[in-house]
Amino acid sequence: MSANKRWWALGVLALTQLVVVLDGTIVNVALPQAQVELGLTDGQRQWVVTAYALTFGALLLLGGRIADYWGRKRTYLVGMVGFGAASVYGGIAATGTDLIIARGLQGVFAALLAPAALALLTVSFPSGRDRNVAFAVFGTVAGAGAAVGLVLGGVLTEFFDWRWCLLVNIFFVIIGVIGALLFLTESKAGGENRYDWPGAVTVTLGLGALVYGFSLAEFGWGSPWTIGFLAAGVILLAAFVWIESRVTQPLLPLRVITDRVRGGAFLIQAVAGSVMIGATLYLTFHLQIVLGMPALWAGLASLPIPLATMLLAPVSTALLSRFGGRPLLIAGPLVVAAALLYLSRITPTGAYAVEVLPALIVMGAGMSFVFVPLQNLALAGVAPHDAGAASATANSAMQIGGSIGLSVFTAVYVAGIGGVEGHPSPAVMTAAYGAIFVAAAIGMVAAAVIAFVLVRGPRAGAAPAVSDEAAEALAEDEVADLAYT
Repeated sequence: MSANKRWWALGVLALTQLVVVLDGTIVNVALPQAQVELGLTDGQRQWVVTAYALTFGALLLLGGRIADYWGRKRTYLVGMVGFGAASVYGGIAATGTDLIIARGLQGVFAALLAPAALALLTVSFPSGRDRNVAFAVFGTVAGAGAAVGLVLGGVLTEFFDWRWCLLVNIFFVIIGVIGALLFLTESKAGGENRYDWPGAVTVTLGLGALVYGFSLAEFGWGSPWTIGFLAAGVILLAAFVWIESRVTQPLLPLRVITDRVRGGAFLIQAVAGSVMIGATLYLTFHLQIVLGMPALWAGLASLPIPLATMLLAPVSTALLSRFGGRPLLIAGPLVVAAALLYLSRITPTGAYAVEVLPALIVMGAGMSFVFVPLQNLALAGVAPHDAGAASATANSAMQIGGSIGLSVFTAVYVAGIGGVEGHPSPAVMTAAYGAIFVAAAIGMVAAAVIAFVLVRGPRAGAAPAVSDEAAEALAEDEVADLAYT
C-alpha cells in the first residue's frame, strides 16, 4: 500500500471508530423525546441503550474472529452497510420495539466493524513511527467519540428531531463504504482457522439471559422469571467455560481471564462500565426531565466527565509509571464513589453549578485514574497471539458491565418511585436518581476492593512491559474507554 493511500485509509478507519463510540452516547440525550413519542415505558427506555451495549459486547469476540478468518475488508464493508441499515430502521421506528430491535442490530454490526477496523489499521501500518502516529490519531478520534455523541445528540434533538440521532449515521456510512472501496486492502489471518461456534452461541445466550434476568428485577428479585433467567445465564456461562477448556481454537482462551491480575482488571472494567453507561444515563434524565434543560444544554452539561477524563489521562499515565497500577486502581474508584455520593444529594430545584458540576469533574478525574492502569494491566503478560482476545475481552467487559448496571439501576429507579400512580413528581424522581447514584457508589467501592485483593504482584507495580503487538492491539480501546460515558 502506498504511503498516501495508507493515510487516507487511516482517515476512513478513524471515522469508523468515531461512529461506533459515538452511537453509544448520541441516543442518551434523545431518549426523553423518543420515550414520549413512541410511548416507551421506563423499562423499555433502558433497553434502547442496553440492546446496543449488550449485542456489541457479547459478539465482539466472534466479530474479531470473523474479520480475521473471512476477510477484514469484507467484514468491514458488511458491518458498515448493516450498521447503516439498522440506523435507518431505528430512525423510522414506529414503535418502541422497533427502536430496541434497531439498536440491537446496530450493536451486532458494530461488533463486526470495530475489530475489523483495528485489524485493518494494524495491517496498514505494520511498523515504525508511522504506526505510532496512526494509532495515536485513531485513539484520539475514538476517545472524542463519546463527547461528540453527547453534543451532536443534543444539537440534532434540539434543532431537528431525535430520529436524526440515528439517521445521521447514513452520512458516515456512505463515506466509510466509499473510502473502504478506494483505500482499504483485503487481508486474512494465516494458518488453519476454525470458528468456535459452540462457544459463540453459549456465551451470547448466557450473557443475554443474565442481562435480561437483571432487567426483570424491576418486577422483584424473587420473581420466578428473574431467578430463572439469572440461573440460565450462569449455567450457560459455565458451559462456555467448559467448552473453551476443550476446543482447539477457543473463542476466548481461558489463560486470558484466569490470570489473577488480568481477571481483576476485567472485573473492574465491568464495574466501571456499569457506572459510565448506566448511572450517567440517569444523570441525563435528571438534567432534562427534572431540571428542564433543553437537549443541547443537557448534552453540553454532561461533557465534564469525558473532558476531565481525557485532560487528566497524561497525569494518570505519569502516576502509573511512578507508582504502578495498584494504587491508582484502589484510589480511582474511591474518588468516583465520593463524587457519586455528592451527586446523590441532588434536589429538584438545585442549581447545576452547585449540585452537579463539581461531582462530574471529580468523577471524570477519578475515571482517568481507573481506565489508564486498567488498559495496561489487561494486557500485562499477554502473548502476541492472545492480544486480540484480551483486547476484545476488555472492551466486552465494559459493554456487558454497562448492560447489567443499567438493568440494576432501572430496578433501583422503579423501586424508588414504587407506589406512585401516574407520572412521578420531580421530587420522587430526584430521590430515585439519588438512590441510583448511591448504588453506583457502592459498586465503585467494590471495584476498589477487587483491586486491593486481586491486583497484586510484580505486574501490578510499575507500568507493565508488554509486547508491541499486545500494546497495539489495545491502543484504540485505551483512549476510547477514557471518554466513554
